[in-house]
Amino acid sequence: MGILNASFSQNISIVHPEYFLISGLSGIPFSNYYYIFLFFIYINAVIGNSLVLLIIALDRSLHSPKYIGVFNLALADIGETNALIPNMMKTFLFDSQYISYNACLANMFFVYFFNTIQCVSLVVLAFDRFIAICLPLRYHAIVNNAVMCSVFSVFWMLSAFLVAFTVSLITRLSFCKSNEIQSYFCDHGPLYRMACNDNSISSFMAKLNTAVYFAAPLTIFLSYLCICFALSKITTWEGRIKALKTCVSHLLLVGVCFIPIICTYIAAVMLSLSPNVRIISTSLAYAVPPMLNPIIYVLNTAEVKNFIQTVIKKKSASIAHSVSD
Repeated sequence: MGILNASFSQNISIVHPEYFLISGLSGIPFSNYYYIFLFFIYINAVIGNSLVLLIIALDRSLHSPKYIGVFNLALADIGETNALIPNMMKTFLFDSQYISYNACLANMFFVYFFNTIQCVSLVVLAFDRFIAICLPLRYHAIVNNAVMCSVFSVFWMLSAFLVAFTVSLITRLSFCKSNEIQSYFCDHGPLYRMACNDNSISSFMAKLNTAVYFAAPLTIFLSYLCICFALSKITTWEGRIKALKTCVSHLLLVGVCFIPIICTYIAAVMLSLSPNVRIISTSLAYAVPPMLNPIIYVLNTAEVKNFIQTVIKKKSASIAHSVSD
């Protein structure tokens, strides 16, 4: 607390640049092909997650605690995709790597906010599976739509506060040397390290946010240890497989969202990756999961597939009836 007060009480002249230069993708060979791939990811992520939102909204049988979590995950995926990829595409379409100071802070907030909600959604879905398998008789007493909505409301507010506070600390930093950000978006880490004045509070918040981020897969791992213990008590293999099948989609989502980021982080620390490799790996680790998440749920969730098949059958019957008339 003393560090916080000391830093805030310093009487210094704050220099805010008019704009920042996002230079992370400028030195990558054949970057045009990468931008085309990003555009493909963007279109599929937006369409796929929009369909998931529409299906859950229209099908009353999906108005359950589990699908409230899936709904929030799809919202977070759309938000993160729109916060991240269009700014990257701007460089390709308009040959502009510049972003204004305020737009940079807004970009930073929305990327980190929706990424946090994505992690929260996966943790809450893990909690849902934990209660369903470990405490099946008490599931409906513990988990219901009202509880799920309340949990997500609290997490949305806490996430917004944490990210907003982290971003607001950037306004207390002075940038008198360089305005070039070595990343593919207005990344907090490269930005606060460019500051001329004391950035210790921003550094602390960066470490805190990293700890919170990596606490998510750890929490999910611990929940699945408990699930495995509960499954071991089921006497028949058929019962174990049936219970485990309800977790497949969630496990795939967790793997898609966390494994690439964790592997990239470990490789960057242990193998000293070149800047180009690190930026490509990290950008893909953030951009690809929102595209894959709706595909995973459509292909692995019987309720969603049944709804799609019902809609297709009704549409086919309607077309056939129109033709016969």
